[in-house]
Amino acid sequence: MFELEIYEIINILGLILGIVFGMIAQKNQFCFSGSIKDYILMKSTRRGASVTMAMIVAIISTTIVASYFDLDLTKTPYYKENINYFVIIFGGLLFGTGMMIADGCSNRHLIKFGQGDSKSLITLVFIAIFGFATAKGLIQGYLSPITNNETLIKLSLMIENSTMNIYFVVAVLFVILLTLTKNIKRIFTLLDGFLIGLLIAVAWVITGVLGEESMERVIELSGVSFVYPTSKSLELFMFYQVNEFTFPIALVCGMVIGAFTMSYFNKKYSFGCTATQKINRVTYNMIGGALMGTGGILSIGCTVGQGLTGMSTLAFASFLAIVSIFVSGVITGLILNKSGRLPMCFIFEWNDTPPDYNI
Repeated sequence: MFELEIYEIINILGLILGIVFGMIAQKNQFCFSGSIKDYILMKSTRRGASVTMAMIVAIISTTIVASYFDLDLTKTPYYKENINYFVIIFGGLLFGTGMMIADGCSNRHLIKFGQGDSKSLITLVFIAIFGFATAKGLIQGYLSPITNNETLIKLSLMIENSTMNIYFVVAVLFVILLTLTKNIKRIFTLLDGFLIGLLIAVAWVITGVLGEESMERVIELSGVSFVYPTSKSLELFMFYQVNEFTFPIALVCGMVIGAFTMSYFNKKYSFGCTATQKINRVTYNMIGGALMGTGGILSIGCTVGQGLTGMSTLAFASFLAIVSIFVSGVITGLILNKSGRLPMCFIFEWNDTPPDYNI
């Protein structure tokens, strides 16, 4: 009988997890940046509520599995030593700006590419290139005086990167959720957010529990993130003989496969977009991708990597990162909208609310 090594099983599970994530995200166009755009353009809170639901479920489910399986989440990058909050905030600001310029974060562009938007491939390539250059290449050298600045690190250490109180965090998020839904019955319609939140916990179990049993390869305790894994995917594509197929890369591949598969059943989101903004979409995709690649590395994650996975560990650094992404995303979205450069292709509204096509 054909036997698999533990790391191979982990990679297969990562691929399956990515496929499921991609299918769910494509079905309702789950998107952090899209939720900001929806509110700016039409005051819609549907996708924002799904994101908030995903955060709540990710935090609760991760706490449960971490306690049950005795996973030490402080060993993850979100709790790294000598953390530089200033760099995390700066990276978050870059990422938030980039995701609005490119009309979608890294997660969103994997979905858009999977369902047929060829311009999203441009964004993904630029995310990969600039992400790798920031982590290990040319940009790392230029930013080193800031990222390794002793003064900034000492100032950061004045506030401990501790684990936030789960009751307080969940309570605040639940208040936000109620504000966004405006009707408690709507909470029960947020199946996409609920399932995606659970997938975050599943990723911790795969890498944390199965990973401990791997003797052939060291499996790092990791969740779901897309910026650096996209960079590693491109590196593997170019230099497959000296690189390994890993869980994060499997997630990226699975996302595209899942979105592609679901798009055959969910055809209403066609990217023959009829938005009439007179903008150079390719240029915006390139600039946005570059900003997200650099920002995602500096902030130790993207909207999913920090907003869901990082926040599920309740690390204070993750809170700073996602707030920075959100603030810059809102500001950039308002600026783009003021100049008529915030594209709208589809209307996302609650099922119990008739859409206003006059917007």
